[in-house]
Amino acid sequence: MGGFWFYLEYVIFVFNIIILFYFAALNSYYIFLSVLATIQLMRFRRRRMSRYRNLSENPMLPPISILAPAYNEELTIVESTRSLLKTDYPDLEVLVINDGSKDGTFQALQNAFRLKKTSRKPVGRLTTKGIRGVYTSNKHPRLLVVDKDNGGKADALNAGINFSRGDLFCAIDADSLLERTALLRLVEDHLTEKKDIVALGGMIRIANDCVVRNGEVKLIRMPRKLLPALQVVEYMRAFLCGRSGFNIINALLIVSGAFGLFEKKAVLEVGGYSTKTVGEDMELVVRLHRYMRKKKRPYRIIFVPDPVCWTQAPEDLKTLYNQRNRWQRGLIQSLLMNKEMLLNPRYGAVGMLSMPFFFFFEGIGPIFEVMGYLLALISLIMGWMNTIFFMVFLFLAVILGVVLSMFALILEEITVKKYIEPSDISRMMLLAVVENLGFRQIVTFWRLRGLIDLVKKKKAWGKMKRKKF
Repeated sequence: MGGFWFYLEYVIFVFNIIILFYFAALNSYYIFLSVLATIQLMRFRRRRMSRYRNLSENPMLPPISILAPAYNEELTIVESTRSLLKTDYPDLEVLVINDGSKDGTFQALQNAFRLKKTSRKPVGRLTTKGIRGVYTSNKHPRLLVVDKDNGGKADALNAGINFSRGDLFCAIDADSLLERTALLRLVEDHLTEKKDIVALGGMIRIANDCVVRNGEVKLIRMPRKLLPALQVVEYMRAFLCGRSGFNIINALLIVSGAFGLFEKKAVLEVGGYSTKTVGEDMELVVRLHRYMRKKKRPYRIIFVPDPVCWTQAPEDLKTLYNQRNRWQRGLIQSLLMNKEMLLNPRYGAVGMLSMPFFFFFEGIGPIFEVMGYLLALISLIMGWMNTIFFMVFLFLAVILGVVLSMFALILEEITVKKYIEPSDISRMMLLAVVENLGFRQIVTFWRLRGLIDLVKKKKAWGKMKRKKF
């Protein structure tokens, strides 16, 4: 029996060493991205301070169509649509696509905007579920509502592309609010970049407990509840450190489905959004990378930290679990659908840097992280982990995460500062610690469950609770 425990201790020791190397590699990658992000955001800060343009009357502005797919969004759809209609952009149309909602989404739109049926025909040829009707508004000529059979978010976006008239389209969630100048700020980068830009992503921020009037965020403040407040810090680190870092090497794989601007011609060339994944936003971006590099066409896919879209974050554990489970499944599906790019030098930094990061750390990483936490706990209980080993594990698995979160807050303060109340800033600093001492570990377990559900071929979107702004 003594031999069994000896060999078990040895096996766990070997696995612990492997896990330590995993956390060391993960954090090295995070530090690398943070360095790149700092360079990128400092460039952005200097450019913004030295240049200001009033683009709203520029005749060179391309027409834009905002696409807002909506499924059971009765509580938020009117406020969100009003926000979109107030967007400061001259040549703009807003398309709300009701994807076969089972609640009062369409009725709410009809009552608020006095919809009337129109004979407008689609100009695109992407295959979608059946169109029930197309409606315009007597009150708002820039609004178009497409009512269709349920086919999922990707199918709704494809329907919106078919009916859109803009050279560019902006995909946005129906429970989100755009800042008035968000599109102008995105388009400014689209017009001034030297290489052809096929997609741009803006910043996503948490709207919970912000003061919203007539579709606009009037007062920015931290959420009162712990769960959405933790997501404020999480989003800040993901966007300012992660996406800004990949941005500088043109290896950005994610343009958030809640706020992304795309060149319609390029999206049509690659076949629109895929309905074979629950991560349609990421998969489209990865496919654009693959297509452009195969064609050897100059292109850029960029993240701009200044334009902001405000969205509702889940406030209960079940809704947040559903969201993260779906994100994990969508991530792996997107990578597998474009697996030829992984570690393929033909695809440059995308194939050699961002694809390996998302596959090994974000994709299958939860397996190593959960194993690491469990083995560390067993080792502590059995007395198999010495103090030095435990401190190294704690540093790599937790403390560096706190440091990186704090660093994201510093980048926020010196570049795109949105939270001005000292109490909010102090609270975010505390949350940067709390997030890495419990919240991150819970989310990691959820992501592991997402991997298991993917193997089980689970396709459900997951119910998302909404409330009025």
